[in-house]
Amino acid sequence: MKKTSVYLEPEVDRALDLLARAQGISKAEAIRRAIDEAVRRVRRPRLSAIGVGAGPGGVADDVDRHLDETAFGRS
Repeated sequence: MKKTSVYLEPEVDRALDLLARAQGISKAEAIRRAIDEAVRRVRRPRLSAIGVGAGPGGVADDVDRHLDETAFGRS
């Protein structure tokens, strides 16, 4: 685990203390959990769009035909 420092407003620190006590965990653990939850909400799978929607299909099987049909590399 990597150590870091966070500056909190006094009222946020008091609320964090109450939350941690209510859950029977340390303030550090409450912070880790909150950050983990926030990060999970914004993470997106890198390859989530593969196989979704219509595409040219069979490109890997017929590369030359596909390149010819799309005029790839031609000015």
